Amino acid sequence: MELEKLLSIMEDEGVLHAGSEANKAMSEVSEQTRFLCAQLNNGVYTDEEVRVQVSRIIGQELDEGFSLFLPFTSDFGKNIRMGNNVFINSGCRFQDQGGITIGDESLIGHNVVFATINHDLDPENRGTMHLKPIVLEKRSWIGSHATILPGVTIGENSVVGAGSVVTRDVPPNTIVAGNPAKFRSYLEEKEEK
Repeated sequence: MELEKLLSIMEDEGVLHAGSEANKAMSEVSEQTRFLCAQLNNGVYTDEEVRVQVSRIIGQELDEGFSLFLPFTSDFGKNIRMGNNVFINSGCRFQDQGGITIGDESLIGHNVVFATINHDLDPENRGTMHLKPIVLEKRSWIGSHATILPGVTIGENSVVGAGSVVTRDVPPNTIVAGNPAKFRSYLEEKEEK
């Protein structure tokens, strides 16, 4: 199955049924991505070489402002969209079958997990995966060891505290923290100059 068709099925249907042609195609892409991630994580590279290799993993050319500290893991790779001047610290895990969008100038701390999949609750159908995208809007900051769950949007300029589990959308210009993450305060708005 062509990658574009697979991505379209994943986005339009939001589900990968166990044993389906789409599930098998996703597994093939995932195998290639795991190989590329292992290759990336087991070498010594310049920042430019890291950018080139991550570009191969996600299928998008990254700008010079992109920075990633290794190791990095992606389950699928081809459903990640990266803005400009993004920083990703070490140990992050991107389960991107449902889609992950990282806005411009976002910061992602150590060991952050982006989980876009829920398995079916029926034990007889547990291999079926339900997909929902995660979106980080511009200038989001995700603290170390946070987990962002399927279907969550982090609003522009918002901060997620370290160790938080984010189960629902975060409004722009706010700080959330905890498990589950809850509203803590508003960020002060900058004056336009």
